Amino acid sequence: MKFSRHYLSLAIALAIATTLRFWNLELKPLWLDEVITALFSLGKTYENIPLDLLLPVTSFRDIFTLNPATNCPTIAQNIIKYSTHPPVFFCLMHAWVEIVLNSPVKHSLVWVLRSLPALFGVSAIVSIYYLNRIAFSKKAGLVSAAVMAVSPFAVYLSQEARHYTLPLFLITLSLITLIQIQQDIFRLQRRLLVWLTWVIINSIGLYVHYFFVLVIFAEIATILVLLYQAKPKVKYLLISASFSLLPFLLFLPWLSILFGHSNRSETDWISQPEHLIPFAQTLLGWLLMVIILPVESQPLWLAIPAGILMLTFGIWLGWQVIQGMRQIWQNPQTHLATLTLGSFTIFVLLEFLAIIYILGKDITVAPRYNFVYYPSFCALLAASLVARDGEKKRSTINYLILAGLISSIFVVNGLAFEKPYNPQRVAKNMLQERSIPLMVVMAYKDTQDIALGLSFALGIDKFQPKLCQNNNETCPKFAFLSATYGYQTVWESIAKLPKPSKIPLNLWVVAPGLKRDNYPEKLAISPQTNCTKDLSAFYRIGVPYQKYKCHWLN
Repeated sequence: MKFSRHYLSLAIALAIATTLRFWNLELKPLWLDEVITALFSLGKTYENIPLDLLLPVTSFRDIFTLNPATNCPTIAQNIIKYSTHPPVFFCLMHAWVEIVLNSPVKHSLVWVLRSLPALFGVSAIVSIYYLNRIAFSKKAGLVSAAVMAVSPFAVYLSQEARHYTLPLFLITLSLITLIQIQQDIFRLQRRLLVWLTWVIINSIGLYVHYFFVLVIFAEIATILVLLYQAKPKVKYLLISASFSLLPFLLFLPWLSILFGHSNRSETDWISQPEHLIPFAQTLLGWLLMVIILPVESQPLWLAIPAGILMLTFGIWLGWQVIQGMRQIWQNPQTHLATLTLGSFTIFVLLEFLAIIYILGKDITVAPRYNFVYYPSFCALLAASLVARDGEKKRSTINYLILAGLISSIFVVNGLAFEKPYNPQRVAKNMLQERSIPLMVVMAYKDTQDIALGLSFALGIDKFQPKLCQNNNETCPKFAFLSATYGYQTVWESIAKLPKPSKIPLNLWVVAPGLKRDNYPEKLAISPQTNCTKDLSAFYRIGVPYQKYKCHWLN
């Protein structure tokens, strides 16, 4: 009966996890990074995007169609030239898109792109169950699966058409082999298959996400801690060192490309650290792994109580976890697993601090990067709660799962973990007056700006389908205009755009890096049209965008 109940509970956790990850999968339009995923995975590049032309937003649909002639080597070459990532995820995504789009069941491209990460997100739950099962107990495995199933952070990552859940899954698998290596060290035995599996997983991981370098170094450091504790023979030390180097040797063909990518401008968006703010953002990242309530873009009367409730819950849960951590640390049966996963987590956090304060890149501004140590965090969280006593243990776990479930419902409905640059909100702001024709100008200086503009165009296209059905003249127009030589050239280029067919007209200008006061008071679209800045319609969400009201010149 206990056997059946255990696996029934695991099946329920997986069912809830799958439901949450696929619920409203296409609700939100693709944002900047997801647009980049779509371009490369479909076999396209920035060269396929029409620039310096005024076109209906529906024209950009053709860019987001599958190029069946593309293969993995071509995608890899495009990524080398235009991106800052390894190629494996994009090759897998290309194969996935090809399979699903050619299947009898039809889905939108947004659903197809996000469904593969969602599947990897579900797979990570199976792996975290096995990790905690072999590290601590079957009950700890079940609780870790339940915690990850409803984690708002895990759900958020799973609904991103990006390479976060695949490395999260691989990191969990790598930690499973790390636990097995730990067990072998203290049993004075060597299982070459375990080491080979560790090498294969980590080698694949390096070709999936560059942050896997942090994973491998943290695991090597953890193995050194374990070897110091066990004091094995020199022969075992040499074998461990040899296998530890193999993932880097297998990564040598891509190493020069990694160095080239590290110097590209696409990483310049990460800000310099400000004093101790990264520590506060790290704690906030931990909190968001278990609970998130609607606080983004909400009125203060809602955001403040929600924030206080989150903080109170975090303090309460933190105290429960500290008590449980003390117990699994002091228990001889769980001490080594706690040492292994705890050391790995600490070493990753130290690597984060090195990136922040030595390289000057505050990666804590983007909570998604916490995927590097999220599996070990989740495993230790679950194991510490299982170690608590009686009813206190059951109630704490129940509260945690309930808080996670409610939080994940907010996430999948767009009320928490909003997409960066929020193309959904931008599109809705620009489409407030649907009876008036719309024109949008995206000023660009680099490929990142182009991808951002595409996300806004896709968002407008998603929320205005009726405007383009029967009459191309009423369809919103969109233009990418170069700002490479400054914004004066953008204003001059706007004046050279084709004469609008209908007036009045709402013109929106997206100008990355431009201050509000630097938008000109008046603009001209063709010699016959004058546009006046609407002082009540300026927004900034990562980038500024300003509305102009256009009319014929007298």
